[in-house]
Amino acid sequence: MSAAPDGLPPLREVIAKHSLSAKKSLGQNFLLDLNLTGRIARAAGPLDGVTVVEVGPGPGGLTRALLAHGARRVIAVERDERAIAALDEISQHYPNRLDVISADAMTLDLKPHAAAGPVRIVANLPYNIATALLVSWLSTEPWPPWFDRLVLMFQREVAERIVAPPGSKDYGRLSVLAGWRTRAKILFDVHPSAFVPPPKVTSSVVEFVPRADALECDRALLERVTAAAFGQRRKMLRQSLKSLDTDPFPLLEAAGIDPTQRAEEISVEGFVALTRAFANARMKP
Repeated sequence: MSAAPDGLPPLREVIAKHSLSAKKSLGQNFLLDLNLTGRIARAAGPLDGVTVVEVGPGPGGLTRALLAHGARRVIAVERDERAIAALDEISQHYPNRLDVISADAMTLDLKPHAAAGPVRIVANLPYNIATALLVSWLSTEPWPPWFDRLVLMFQREVAERIVAPPGSKDYGRLSVLAGWRTRAKILFDVHPSAFVPPPKVTSSVVEFVPRADALECDRALLERVTAAAFGQRRKMLRQSLKSLDTDPFPLLEAAGIDPTQRAEEISVEGFVALTRAFANARMKP
């Protein structure tokens, strides 16, 4: 096998050398298509002067692309001990530009590891924790957050739920949370053949740009309100919101929402207004 354009060994050779067979328990699907990793890096760019946080780098295909496309520094968070040696080899090839953290991204506070200057999170996320990680980043306080953009891979079905507008069948809790704090859009799809092993579904790369003007709202209460509303999405809000253990009619009136409407008809701004009304109701004796 010939070396890759960056002078490092081909990824399949790296996987064989370090016995990096993908583990289903870790949600691993390694991205080996160098054209595609380059496309993701370009989509996340320009990267000059940017510190990139990458979660779940595995053998380092996307890591290499991010460094080759000019990232000032990459912080790679990997919980699979088998991959650390492979990532260390990349670190030696790009001195002082790659920091490898052996940790679980679900419990690691990334902010202290982020340097001054622009910080971007770019990752082919493990499917089994992708949504949970996204929600944790969207829940960052204070807002605007410490990162200037997210460029993340999801299963296409999840990506469609993230960017779904009001009135569509995919619009739900995740759409509201993402739309409340970011401008999210699908950049492009990725065929299963780009991965090893190939997943059973198409994937999508999604970009999230934080809103500097995100409306003030208690995130935990917003999740409670949307959980109640979409938990019985076929019912009118006057019925579904009863699970909040408060009279829904004053909340809906305060938010300027027709009680006969259903969750999928309410805009992100409408849910924020509803959450504010719920917060005020909770403060009253």
